[in-house]
Amino acid sequence: MNAPTNAPTYDTERTAHLDTAGTGRMPDGVRAVLAACTARDDRFGSRALKEHLGAVLDTEVHDRLGGLLGVPAGDTVLTTGAAAAFDAFVCATELGPGDRIWTTPHEGVDHLTTLYALRDRTRCRLEVVPLRADGDLDLDWMRDHIDEDVALVSVVHVSSACGTVNPVERVGRLLAPHRARYAVDASHSVGQLPVDAARTGAHLVTADGWRFLRGPDAVGFAYAAPGVWGGRPPAPAPAAVAALNAALAHHAAASRLPREDLLPRLRAVVERTPGIELLAPGREQAGMLAFRHGEVPAALIRRGLARRGVVLRKSVAQENPLHPAVRDGDTAVRASVHHDNGAQDIDRFEQALREVLREERERREYTGAAFTAAPAAVGAAVADGPGGPSPYRAKPAGRRHLTLHRAT
Repeated sequence: MNAPTNAPTYDTERTAHLDTAGTGRMPDGVRAVLAACTARDDRFGSRALKEHLGAVLDTEVHDRLGGLLGVPAGDTVLTTGAAAAFDAFVCATELGPGDRIWTTPHEGVDHLTTLYALRDRTRCRLEVVPLRADGDLDLDWMRDHIDEDVALVSVVHVSSACGTVNPVERVGRLLAPHRARYAVDASHSVGQLPVDAARTGAHLVTADGWRFLRGPDAVGFAYAAPGVWGGRPPAPAPAAVAALNAALAHHAAASRLPREDLLPRLRAVVERTPGIELLAPGREQAGMLAFRHGEVPAALIRRGLARRGVVLRKSVAQENPLHPAVRDGDTAVRASVHHDNGAQDIDRFEQALREVLREERERREYTGAAFTAAPAAVGAAVADGPGGPSPYRAKPAGRRHLTLHRAT
């Protein structure tokens, strides 16, 4: 048998970008705004740029954000990202040893780090709301265990691990009669799903601008109910805000156009590819799917697809350390689709994926080597009580241990 040939390399003009959930491709008009504002800032300074942008920074972008989230423009705030807004919100939340925090298995590592720090500072109790057997959030458990000790609840609208859609409005109605402050992370839903912050009943809704809205890096935003801030989160650069404003206008125009839901087509490709395990817990997914191969590691798949002009993301357990689909330490590949994708991107992905897997099979046959995927080591599962091990390591400046209480 001949040795397998190297995979072809495609130019960037032919790239099928299936990682909008990680970083969306900026439309040409948005990129032009960012470049022009950056150039003006470089030539005349940031103060001159702010004067030049004027109403864009003070009014226009907030009007667009208010329309996007269904809230008054004055209740929106610009940030460097969702994590920064969440951190400012949590720092303003007063808790004590008798209070409880609820999070979910979908929580990302940035928010978890903030919650662990709050727990260690206040000695409150941090609990994980369980999932049902079908992968959905267990609202019955929440209903049975809610009381006035629950002071803070953090829920992800769309899971970055697997694209699972959580019922944030139903959670908000469940929490409404109680004292708990409610935060919703809409980073992976804004721009692909309708998000009505008022209907969620949340005190805080956060999002990043560089994912499905396809804005620039290092700019995000939040809806904050009156009185929730102790101090405002860090503000983004004016050039990034101007580009986000352009991205919001582009998104509003694109949303009015008919478009095909490509997720079922993407899912069908993954399901019919031999050796692939689909990671799709819950009854509803949006915008993204995660999968892994029983023998071929995610990094190899991602690199092989990239050489063929198909861009996906490799995800690791540490990004979502509480999620049962990733907590065993295996890496996975995540594909995400948006309205700037077409059916040809899915077809190209399927062809490239089959080529990558065939190339790896031929390589192993040629070398006579059997490949065994060794999962990365991660910490122990969530502990049952104080002093147990943590599923991941947080900021170096934290306490000696990180523990959660298993929901029962």
